[in-house]
Amino acid sequence: MPALIVGLIILLAVTMSVAVGAGAVPIPVETVWRIVASRLMPGSVVVDWSAGREAIVWEVRLPRIVLGAIVGASLAVVGAALQSVTRNPLADPHLLGISSGAAFGAILVLLHTGMFLGLVTVPLFAFFGALFATGLVLAVSNLTRSQSAGRLVLAGVAVSFIITAAGNLFIFLGDPRAAHTVVFWMLGGLGLAQWPQLPFPLAALVLCGSYLVARARALNAMTLGDESATTLGIPAGRFRLTVFVVCALLTGSAVAFSGVIAFVGLMVPHIVRMGVGGDYRRVLPLSALVGAIFLVLADIAARILMPPQDMPIGVLTGIIGGLFFVGLLRWRKTGGE
Repeated sequence: MPALIVGLIILLAVTMSVAVGAGAVPIPVETVWRIVASRLMPGSVVVDWSAGREAIVWEVRLPRIVLGAIVGASLAVVGAALQSVTRNPLADPHLLGISSGAAFGAILVLLHTGMFLGLVTVPLFAFFGALFATGLVLAVSNLTRSQSAGRLVLAGVAVSFIITAAGNLFIFLGDPRAAHTVVFWMLGGLGLAQWPQLPFPLAALVLCGSYLVARARALNAMTLGDESATTLGIPAGRFRLTVFVVCALLTGSAVAFSGVIAFVGLMVPHIVRMGVGGDYRRVLPLSALVGAIFLVLADIAARILMPPQDMPIGVLTGIIGGLFFVGLLRWRKTGGE
């Protein structure tokens, strides 16, 4: 396990280095590292690159790649946690409507209320939107007495459609000249990443991820059912609600800066479980690393598939995730899990 984590960390560092160098203006990986070293430790290396290349690496690509790694890790951890507390292998923040709620909060700020709280306005509203969507899914599930795993996903899909429609209505009612700014949140992307924004999703990942890892044994117990978890001393209902709030915070902080990126939380935990089993003490940290690597690779593909334009990363992950979803359903039908 420690060796696997170290290996994935090294792979993530290599992948991020390659991602920063890739693009319409290719930059060698060695130059990328030297630019970063020069920025972090001025005078440590000889500056023999142009100011334009330094700006591309430090101001444009590196914050984008760092945000991609943070968002990928966050969504993967959220998906793993939700699959435990709902006992539903198909649960993820997109299918349960949490991402749509976060996007709705961001749209509300960008088109109607404005940034009246400064930089924290968008992530704060995205969090409350995600929390509202989570509560709505639980309310619909309770109202229709749909407690089974499959019906919970159906409730999430229904809520997601409703909230997405409400978001589209707000776009329609908003200033047409500003409406193009929210397309980013609807399609997903990393192109607007800036250094001052990164502390918000990073802090959410560290705090919420640490809580979930610390409660990995409880998440293991929840996969056995509420009765089994209760016999082990875990208040199942209260713990599930706490995990939903934590997942809403993580999803909101990710969607606030990256838009709606679907299926990462569905795919990555399954891929990890195929390799290391279902113990959440392994699944959570490995899902974070694999999710970060996956989204960085997806961003590379999004930037090189349609040069000089960037394909919205949410479109790419949606295609990959949709195919994975179909394959997962087929695999489960044949008794693979």
